[in-house]
This record gives sequence, C-alpha cells and structure tokens, in this order.
Amino acid sequence: MDQTAHNLQQQMELYGEPLGELVRRILGPLQLTQSALAQVIGLSAPMLSQLMSAQRVKIGNPAVLSRLRELDDLANLAMIGDINPDNIPDEVDRIRAATGAFTHSMPTTQLPRSSGELPEPTPFGAPPPFTARAPGGQTTRATGQAQGFGVSAAPSARAVVREIQDLFRAVASAEEIQRAAAAVASDSPALAELLLTYGTGRTADALAHYEHHHS
Repeated sequence: MDQTAHNLQQQMELYGEPLGELVRRILGPLQLTQSALAQVIGLSAPMLSQLMSAQRVKIGNPAVLSRLRELDDLANLAMIGDINPDNIPDEVDRIRAATGAFTHSMPTTQLPRSSGELPEPTPFGAPPPFTARAPGGQTTRATGQAQGFGVSAAPSARAVVREIQDLFRAVASAEEIQRAAAAVASDSPALAELLLTYGTGRTADALAHYEHHHS
C-alpha cells in the first residue's frame, strides 16, 4: 500500500470517509469554492488541499472539524430541500463564528436571520443556543424549539450518526474496535456489526444502518 492509499485509509477510520469526498460533497450545495470553504472552517487553502489529496491525514483543530461537520449537515439539508436557499449564507456565517463544540444540532426549520452576536460559552461542551431576531427586532434564544414555530429542532439523522462515530473513535482506535467486534461476533453478530459500522465504517454505511433500525 502506497502512502496516499494508507493516508486515505486512515482518514476513513477517523472520519468515516476520505476528506476529499466530504469537502467535495459540501461545495456544490452551498455554492462555495474550495478557498471560501477553507476560510469558513478556519484552515489555509493549501492545508485544506493537502487534506483533500491525502498528503495530510488529520485535522488537528477540533473547532475546524466541528465547523466542517456542520457545513456537511447544512449541505445535506440543502440537497434535500429542507432549507431555503436564501438562508444558506446566513447559516454559513453562523458556522464561521461557531466555537467548535463537537455536540451540535442543525435546525430542521427555517430560522430568522442571525443577530450576528457571538455565541456564549456553555458548560460540558453543549452547543450554544442559537441567537435569532424575532419579528419586530426583539432578540430571542432558540434552545429545544425554534422560536415562533413551535417545532422541535431535532438533529438530523446524519448529525446523530456523526456524533456516534465521533464517540466511538474518541474512546478506541480502529484496531481496538475490530478486536472487540471479533470477540463478540460469535455470540452477538448484531453487536459486532454495530461496532464495525459506527466504529470503523463509512458514514454513508452508518447512516444506512441507523435509518434501517429507526424506520
């Protein structure tokens, strides 16, 4: 295996897919150039290019990775038509200003324009509440519900899957997860599949598994 192939394999173990595929999937729906995306997530354009071509393996800054994850979730909403295209630039600006906590949820309803204020720090890595401008100019905070809509802003299936993958990969390496899966495979093949799907598999496969068991 040459170095590039090895690096791509490592990216799949860390992120569920090569970073080049992840970035290219984001660019079109959000109408961003590669350079513009690099600015949004807080990387230099050359560094992003090296990650996409697997010359480098890992995103070292958790805040950068978190913003990239949120852009992917936003791109997914754009592709399935769950967000007004006119609202996408505001959401991109919100992600640009994000603090980078790993735990996050994307709104599934169209929220009013952001006030532009920076989010306040929250304990235990919880996502900061979304600051929105209510009709009449009054600032509101959206937490479990989108203000004025009465609809819970539940995370998307992709966001939930990403959180599960991040949790698995934060506590064990791919080799450890594979050994654990092999140890339980004879007694509990479904559990072994769960470990491998979320611990070492591609995000697309994990999403398919999640949707199959939550249909």
